[in-house]
Amino acid sequence: MNLYEPTPGQQVFGLHLPDYDELQGCIRCGRCLPVCPTYQQTQLEMFSPRGRLSLLRAVEDGKLALTDGVEDHLYHCLDCRACNTVCPPGVRIGELIVRGRVAIEDKHPRPFLIKFMLRHVLTGAERAALLSGPLRLVQALRLDRLAAAVLRHVPGPVGRRLGELIELAPHPGRPLARELAEVEPATGPQRHRVAFFLGCMMNVAMPDVSRATVRVLRRAGCDVLTPRGQACCGAPHDDQAMLDFSRDLARKNIALFEPLLDEVEAVVTDCAGCSGALKEYAEWLHDDPEWRERARRFSAKVRDVTEWLDAIWPEELTPVHRPATATYHDPCHLANLQNVRSQPRRLLGRVTGLEMHPLPDSHPVRCCGSAGIYNLTHTDMSRELLDRKMADVAATGAEVVVSANPGCLLQLEWGRRLTGQPIVVKHVVEVLDEGLNGQAQGDPRPRG
Repeated sequence: MNLYEPTPGQQVFGLHLPDYDELQGCIRCGRCLPVCPTYQQTQLEMFSPRGRLSLLRAVEDGKLALTDGVEDHLYHCLDCRACNTVCPPGVRIGELIVRGRVAIEDKHPRPFLIKFMLRHVLTGAERAALLSGPLRLVQALRLDRLAAAVLRHVPGPVGRRLGELIELAPHPGRPLARELAEVEPATGPQRHRVAFFLGCMMNVAMPDVSRATVRVLRRAGCDVLTPRGQACCGAPHDDQAMLDFSRDLARKNIALFEPLLDEVEAVVTDCAGCSGALKEYAEWLHDDPEWRERARRFSAKVRDVTEWLDAIWPEELTPVHRPATATYHDPCHLANLQNVRSQPRRLLGRVTGLEMHPLPDSHPVRCCGSAGIYNLTHTDMSRELLDRKMADVAATGAEVVVSANPGCLLQLEWGRRLTGQPIVVKHVVEVLDEGLNGQAQGDPRPRG
């Protein structure tokens, strides 16, 4: 390309294309390169944030069509938002890349299976619980182990990969959605009143974590209100370019929680992906005049459970853990999107007997490779990132690895099984709950 050729400016326009002026905001300084997980692994420009923005700029300049290649590079992004935290001009790189996915959806729709699962399974905690029944039955009969053993002998990488994923899949517990009373009163003096948003993954894959969340909230003096009929937060759908569907889910949740907003101090969730999405409702619906103010009011009430507990923790509560070394892994959408970094660490610092060792590269956080369904759609890259994360964990010498998001917890548990490291993986609220109830005195046991 002739460097002296005049820049033509925007030639291609579309409803969902990223804002051209925002794309031009990238000054190509390279600050995003060292913090981008996919660039770190490949050292290739097209796997970097500024490389992806250059692709989108070329599309809108009319120099490049929305091809399969552009789509591939946009979906190689983990949407971890680490680039956002270091961009000098403040370009919202992660949001622009996700917007680019929406623009490309008309020409290159996402695979049928992904869209089917998102439209018909991950639509809410109760639906996810209902459809997890067959999986629980298969695992109870150990048919999953049989399938994994057979697939591992299928020639080629696909059989091996599917066998490994089946073998290492989470074992869903008893779902929590229908078990929770609409009002769970505080244990002891009532100081606060909160609404609880129960995520789909938490209800199905980690219901015991959410049980611990409710217990800890109650011990901290909170009445916990859990309205029936909650929809999925919409984060997985937004990530996979299902913009209209994710906005519909947002409207359903806002309408459901609205009657409670005047009587609760916060809408609390123990899933970092959910809290990130719920806080973004105000932005998602900013252009909808009917829902703009309603979304803003709802999002203003949302707090991640670690953020909320750190703010209201009663000084008389002292969790006691058996003597152990631990490390904390920041979920990307908690640290990079919500800037909730110190709060989980302060909570863990309250636990007597727990000696915290920091992970390398925790600011900006290095993604573990889970990233929604990234570990299913880009398994090889996800495994590379997981291997790197597990090496970081091993370097700390920690016995307990703590995080605050179901995807991260499942990914770290997968890493534990793959590497055989003698660690236990816990959510922050599990550590607090066990410490408050004297359950953390013996040897830790792995999840599942």
